[in-house]
Amino acid sequence: ALWLGLQQRELQVVSTDHAPFNFASQKELGLHDFTKIPNGLPGVEHRVMLLYESVRTGKLALQHFVDLVATTPARLFGLYPRKGTIAPGSDADLVIWNPERSMTISAATQHQRVDYTPYEGMQVQGVPDTVLLRGQTIVQNGEYVGGKGGGKYLPRATFSEQLM
Repeated sequence: ALWLGLQQRELQVVSTDHAPFNFASQKELGLHDFTKIPNGLPGVEHRVMLLYESVRTGKLALQHFVDLVATTPARLFGLYPRKGTIAPGSDADLVIWNPERSMTISAATQHQRVDYTPYEGMQVQGVPDTVLLRGQTIVQNGEYVGGKGGGKYLPRATFSEQLM
Protein backbone atom coordinates (compact mmCIF):
# COMPACT_ATOMS: atom_id res chain seq x y z
CA ALA A 1 0.00 0.00 0.00
CA LEU A 2 2.87 2.42 0.72
CA TRP A 3 4.49 1.81 -2.67
CA LEU A 4 1.16 2.38 -4.39
CA GLY A 5 0.70 5.61 -2.43
CA LEU A 6 4.13 6.80 -3.52
CA GLN A 7 3.62 5.77 -7.14
CA GLN A 8 0.24 7.53 -7.29
CA ARG A 9 1.72 10.57 -5.50
CA GLU A 10 -0.73 10.26 -2.62
CA LEU A 11 2.33 10.24 -0.33
CA GLN A 12 4.54 13.26 -0.86
CA VAL A 13 7.64 12.51 1.20
CA VAL A 14 9.52 9.59 2.68
CA SER A 15 10.88 10.42 6.10
CA THR A 16 12.23 8.84 9.26
CA ASP A 17 11.69 9.77 12.87
CA HIS A 18 15.41 8.98 13.37
CA ALA A 19 15.43 7.96 17.01
CA PRO A 20 19.08 6.96 17.50
CA PHE A 21 18.91 5.20 20.84
CA ASN A 22 21.86 2.89 21.52
CA PHE A 23 21.28 -0.74 22.43
CA ALA A 24 24.07 -0.85 24.99
CA SER A 25 22.86 1.96 27.22
CA GLN A 26 19.27 2.68 26.20
CA LYS A 27 17.39 -0.09 24.37
CA GLU A 28 18.54 -2.66 26.93
CA LEU A 29 16.61 -0.74 29.60
CA GLY A 30 13.64 -2.79 28.40
CA LEU A 31 15.35 -6.16 28.72
CA HIS A 32 12.90 -7.25 31.43
CA ASP A 33 10.16 -4.64 30.88
CA PHE A 34 9.40 -3.73 27.27
CA THR A 35 7.65 -0.51 28.36
CA LYS A 36 11.07 0.93 29.18
CA ILE A 37 12.42 0.48 25.63
CA PRO A 38 12.84 3.88 23.94
CA ASN A 39 10.69 3.99 20.80
CA GLY A 40 12.09 4.34 17.30
CA LEU A 41 15.21 3.45 15.43
CA PRO A 42 17.99 5.19 13.51
CA GLY A 43 17.43 5.71 9.81
CA VAL A 44 18.34 9.14 8.49
CA GLU A 45 21.78 8.17 7.15
CA HIS A 46 20.47 5.34 4.99
CA ARG A 47 17.00 6.64 4.03
CA VAL A 48 17.91 8.08 0.63
CA MET A 49 20.07 5.10 -0.39
CA LEU A 50 17.30 2.69 0.55
CA LEU A 51 14.72 4.73 -1.36
CA TYR A 52 17.00 4.85 -4.40
CA GLU A 53 16.58 1.08 -4.64
CA SER A 54 13.05 1.86 -5.89
CA VAL A 55 14.55 3.78 -8.82
CA ARG A 56 16.95 0.95 -9.64
CA THR A 57 14.13 -1.60 -9.60
CA GLY A 58 11.71 0.54 -11.61
CA LYS A 59 9.18 1.26 -8.85
CA LEU A 60 9.81 5.02 -9.04
CA ALA A 61 11.05 7.34 -11.77
CA LEU A 62 14.28 9.24 -11.07
CA GLN A 63 12.53 12.65 -11.12
CA HIS A 64 9.91 11.37 -8.66
CA PHE A 65 12.75 10.25 -6.37
CA VAL A 66 14.25 13.76 -6.54
CA ASP A 67 10.84 15.25 -5.73
CA LEU A 68 10.48 12.94 -2.71
CA VAL A 69 13.89 13.64 -1.20
CA ALA A 70 14.54 17.27 -2.16
CA THR A 71 11.94 19.39 -3.90
CA THR A 72 8.78 18.49 -2.00
CA PRO A 73 10.38 18.60 1.49
CA ALA A 74 11.82 22.04 0.66
CA ARG A 75 8.35 23.22 -0.37
CA LEU A 76 6.65 21.74 2.70
CA PHE A 77 9.17 23.37 5.04
CA GLY A 78 8.86 26.76 3.33
CA LEU A 79 12.45 26.72 2.03
CA TYR A 80 11.76 26.50 -1.71
CA PRO A 81 13.23 27.84 -4.00
CA ARG A 82 16.26 28.52 -1.82
CA LYS A 83 16.49 24.75 -1.25
CA GLY A 84 15.17 21.82 -3.25
CA THR A 85 16.06 22.99 -6.75
CA ILE A 86 19.00 23.85 -8.97
CA ALA A 87 18.33 27.40 -10.15
CA PRO A 88 19.89 30.87 -10.18
CA GLY A 89 19.61 32.38 -6.70
CA SER A 90 19.18 29.03 -4.95
CA ASP A 91 21.77 27.71 -2.52
CA ALA A 92 24.21 25.44 -4.30
CA ASP A 93 23.32 22.41 -2.16
CA LEU A 94 23.96 19.45 -4.43
CA VAL A 95 24.37 15.72 -4.08
CA ILE A 96 26.34 13.99 -6.81
CA TRP A 97 25.00 10.46 -6.86
CA ASN A 98 26.99 7.44 -7.96
CA PRO A 99 24.40 4.93 -9.24
CA GLU A 100 27.06 2.26 -9.86
CA ARG A 101 28.78 2.21 -6.48
CA SER A 102 27.42 -0.24 -3.95
CA MET A 103 27.96 -0.70 -0.25
CA THR A 104 26.90 -2.92 2.59
CA ILE A 105 25.16 -1.06 5.39
CA SER A 106 26.82 -1.65 8.74
CA ALA A 107 26.80 -0.05 12.17
CA ALA A 108 30.58 -0.31 12.14
CA THR A 109 30.91 2.09 9.20
CA GLN A 110 27.93 4.40 9.61
CA HIS A 111 28.34 8.05 10.58
CA GLN A 112 25.40 8.21 12.99
CA ARG A 113 26.43 7.98 16.63
CA VAL A 114 24.46 4.84 17.37
CA ASP A 115 25.64 1.29 17.95
CA TYR A 116 23.29 -0.53 15.56
CA THR A 117 21.32 -0.21 12.35
CA PRO A 118 18.15 -2.13 11.49
CA TYR A 119 19.59 -2.43 7.97
CA GLU A 120 22.74 -4.29 9.05
CA GLY A 121 24.12 -6.32 6.15
CA MET A 122 21.81 -4.88 3.48
CA GLN A 123 23.50 -4.26 0.15
CA VAL A 124 22.54 -1.01 -1.62
CA GLN A 125 23.59 0.18 -5.04
CA GLY A 126 23.64 3.92 -5.58
CA VAL A 127 25.26 6.14 -3.00
CA PRO A 128 26.04 9.83 -2.50
CA ASP A 129 29.58 10.41 -3.72
CA THR A 130 30.00 14.18 -3.40
CA VAL A 131 27.95 16.71 -1.45
CA LEU A 132 28.11 20.47 -1.81
CA LEU A 133 26.72 22.79 0.86
CA ARG A 134 26.24 26.32 -0.45
CA GLY A 135 28.76 25.48 -3.18
CA GLN A 136 31.44 24.12 -0.83
CA THR A 137 32.42 20.45 -0.95
CA ILE A 138 31.66 18.77 2.37
CA VAL A 139 31.64 15.13 1.21
CA GLN A 140 34.15 13.76 -1.29
CA ASN A 141 34.29 10.11 -2.38
CA GLY A 142 31.71 9.31 0.27
CA GLU A 143 33.78 10.74 3.14
CA TYR A 144 33.04 13.89 5.13
CA VAL A 145 35.65 16.58 4.49
CA GLY A 146 33.79 19.63 5.78
CA GLY A 147 34.46 21.48 8.98
CA LYS A 148 32.39 21.93 12.10
CA GLY A 149 29.84 24.68 12.45
CA GLY A 150 28.77 24.94 8.82
CA GLY A 151 25.08 25.09 9.59
CA LYS A 152 23.06 28.21 9.03
CA TYR A 153 19.69 29.30 10.39
CA LEU A 154 17.17 29.81 7.60
CA PRO A 155 14.02 31.77 8.27
CA ARG A 156 11.19 30.15 6.39
CA ALA A 157 7.73 30.81 5.12
CA THR A 158 4.76 29.44 7.02
CA PHE A 159 3.09 26.22 5.94
CA SER A 160 0.81 26.57 2.95
CA GLU A 161 -2.29 24.41 2.48
CA GLN A 162 -1.80 24.87 -1.27
CA LEU A 163 1.08 22.42 -1.11
CA MET A 164 -1.14 19.51 -0.13
